[in-house]
Amino acid sequence: MAELVKDKESGVAAAGGGKMDIEHSRTFLEARSEEELLSGIKKEVEARRLPSNVAAGMEEFYRNYKNAVFQSEDPAAAETVLSNMAVALDLMLLDVEDPFVFQPYHKALREPFDYYMFGQNYIRPLIDFRNSYVGNLSLFYEIEEKLKQGHNVVLFSNHQTEADPAVIALLLEKTNPHIAENLIYVAGDRVITDPLCKPFSMGRNLICVYSKKHMYDVPELADMKRKANIRSLKEMALLLRTGSKLVWIAPSGGRDRPDPVTGEWNPAPFDSSSVDNMRRLIESSGAPGHMYPLALLCYDIMPPPSKVEKEIGERRIISFHGAGLSVAPEVAANCEKSEEVKDVFTQALYKSVTEQYNVLKSAIHGKQGLEASTAGIALSQPWN
Repeated sequence: MAELVKDKESGVAAAGGGKMDIEHSRTFLEARSEEELLSGIKKEVEARRLPSNVAAGMEEFYRNYKNAVFQSEDPAAAETVLSNMAVALDLMLLDVEDPFVFQPYHKALREPFDYYMFGQNYIRPLIDFRNSYVGNLSLFYEIEEKLKQGHNVVLFSNHQTEADPAVIALLLEKTNPHIAENLIYVAGDRVITDPLCKPFSMGRNLICVYSKKHMYDVPELADMKRKANIRSLKEMALLLRTGSKLVWIAPSGGRDRPDPVTGEWNPAPFDSSSVDNMRRLIESSGAPGHMYPLALLCYDIMPPPSKVEKEIGERRIISFHGAGLSVAPEVAANCEKSEEVKDVFTQALYKSVTEQYNVLKSAIHGKQGLEASTAGIALSQPWN
């Protein structure tokens, strides 16, 4: 317990980062029970340090997280929930008191408080590693070698949950910690503006952009969003010129959603202009570049709302479940620049992602496990 308290204390240090003029409330850091955590939320609302809508989201977050972690039947579940939620609620409150502002390129905050490890430790209890798989592990080693040689690598991926970065890092942390810790995510504005999400985003390397899906949510802000995206693209170009950069991007522009009729989940179609923008950045960087298709299956852990929502502050349903990650051999772009060639390249990436996704689905949802492997997709559980 002493170590737990020490970890929570470090949360306060991080929180302010030395720049806060107001005294940070210690309500959640000092909580020693579920009752004290939940009453602490009410206490902060009464003290007018916490808006009621954020407070409601925090309480729902707590209850859903608790239910999910208890599904694991881990004997330490109660202690895990208390310690992880105490730090999470503290960091959420801190951001309400003193909002963190993300720059176009955000580098993960690792000290004085390690936001990366906070996110890892928070999501880890939600993954059923007994029913989780990595596809083509050898290619992740190949990617690491290319990075060591000064090459840039882009992972074109589907996108399932707000927890995707943590899931990717957790599935690779034993075998490929360099990838897990240095991956740069092209992230939408929602994960850097929602106070319940921001502490997790602060622990990741991000290029911050406005998604096409939300560009015109508030029409008068569209021009500002476009200019912000141009700044982010310039930051990306500068990063790639230095070489040895690994970038994750979801060319669909948002998270996958279930089919409204069948309820089936599949990777959302890729936008060819997003793919082509990334290809051009890679080719103009001056460093050798490589483009790999990546598939991710983890929607059960934290599924998005069934429809795209304009408002910030979505409900977060959380579950304990298996997850999957797979990468396939790199896809080479054709030298021609016609629209037809762009579409063909985009479809080649998307087809590979879909094929990998279906193998992961057979392994996890179809209960085939390692037997779901195919000639081109070898599944493994490298943490065993």
